[in-house]
Amino acid sequence: MKRNVRILITLLAVLLCLTTLAGCSSMQPEAPDAMEPGAMAPNSAPADDAEVGGWMEEGNEEYTEIVENDFVNASETPDSYFSIDANTASYPNLRSMIQNGYPSIPKDAVRVEEMLNYFDYNYNTPTDGAIFALNASMFDTPYNSDTKLLTIGLAAQEIEFENVQNNLVFLLDVSGSMYNSDKLPLLQSAFMMLTENLNPNDRVSIVTYAGSDRVVLEGARGDEKQKIVAAIEQLRAGGSTAGSKGIETAYALAMQYFIEGGNNRVILATDGDFNVGVTSTDALEKLIAQKRQTGVYFSVIGVGRGNLKSEKMETLALKGNGTYHYIDSVKEAKRALVEQIGGSMVTVAKDVKAGVTFNPEYVESYRLIGYENKQLTQDQFNDENTDAGEIGSGHTITVVYEIKLTDKALTEGENIAQVKLRYKPTENSVGDTQTKESVLDIGTSIYHTERTNTDGFVAAVVEFALILRESEYRGDATLQTLIARLGQLDVANDEFKQEFVELVGTYHEKHNQEQ
Repeated sequence: MKRNVRILITLLAVLLCLTTLAGCSSMQPEAPDAMEPGAMAPNSAPADDAEVGGWMEEGNEEYTEIVENDFVNASETPDSYFSIDANTASYPNLRSMIQNGYPSIPKDAVRVEEMLNYFDYNYNTPTDGAIFALNASMFDTPYNSDTKLLTIGLAAQEIEFENVQNNLVFLLDVSGSMYNSDKLPLLQSAFMMLTENLNPNDRVSIVTYAGSDRVVLEGARGDEKQKIVAAIEQLRAGGSTAGSKGIETAYALAMQYFIEGGNNRVILATDGDFNVGVTSTDALEKLIAQKRQTGVYFSVIGVGRGNLKSEKMETLALKGNGTYHYIDSVKEAKRALVEQIGGSMVTVAKDVKAGVTFNPEYVESYRLIGYENKQLTQDQFNDENTDAGEIGSGHTITVVYEIKLTDKALTEGENIAQVKLRYKPTENSVGDTQTKESVLDIGTSIYHTERTNTDGFVAAVVEFALILRESEYRGDATLQTLIARLGQLDVANDEFKQEFVELVGTYHEKHNQEQ
């Protein structure tokens, strides 16, 4: 009898132990959203992604569905209208996936325009106080012998960050999903680097949100760097994600320290996992759209793998008249928030819209590559109240059309297309803030059989995007021929273009191993 009781007790103890272990393994570490000043956030938590045979399996990530633009008959529909912005999030996100060995790339994560706009190009820059300079080039499509690629390049006016007064509110996600080293600790490094560029007249506030929102720092001067850094260093992750409440608090602080004629901006940094309070994209969109009327811009920085909600984050940035970046490393943080801080923080034009009218006598059909979720009607293009994208100081934007010319285009054609750019200069730009329009007439004189270095790189980015998407428009594109063409380009003076060449090689190598 005693022996049976001992066995029963032992079995119960084992069962209790197993139950406890199972419960613990499924929980994120709960912790307050702050520690003693000077302490660093933990960075050794298990990753969100599960490794599978050398590849990493993606988690619960969400992307807006992309239906690629088809060829349009120019004689039936000669006009093409769309909104322009300087978002670059797609490329570093894809880079992170490839470098971390994802088994497949989600097609909807591949946004061609955001990949193109990540890189700098040798475009003519604005002169005589103009906000934009327009550039154009046309050359044979490398992967389709029947078409040409028409590129339209925009270069924005450059304003020195030091010459602008900044009122910044860092809105930091410190929920449990931000525990990993590529999330909150990376953001801490990023915002500490940004702090080094602040001036005495700048103002900085910090709001965190997890189970609830908390004001960590309020209205610190830009020269109080130790105070700002100490507030950032003390943060740690834990709890659920009450993002919408944090947004309300951040806007309230931005208005409290509002600088007339300055750069007033809330910067949300998160992995995108909103799961408490207002959670639907529509509700968040309405909230941000309402708040932008205050004159406070709203930018978004995404980090990490596994929880990225790209659709929600891009929507918030678009409706908040801001930009959306993805940061996957300290190097990328330095690029976005230090080296290109003017473009990230200083907006020179808002509601930027493009209209391209093709001459059907010389253009048989055309296809806009990318910008699928930014299409506009002619009425929206002409309406000054249409909300469109924002462009930052010194940004370059690249638009690519694949076009099929008529037989007489290259022998008789003069003006094959006209580009119209409509935009509203901001208080930060040089000149008045009335709606402006820039026009560029495109003739066949821009066509050249030998691709320039810029042409070749633009074409390579487009081709790689089409391969990643397994696009029906990829023609004869292959990784082997793409790598061969990249080898002919001079990218020695651009570390990010060098990295792109290496990234294509990495993807090709892993792709071959899996076949």
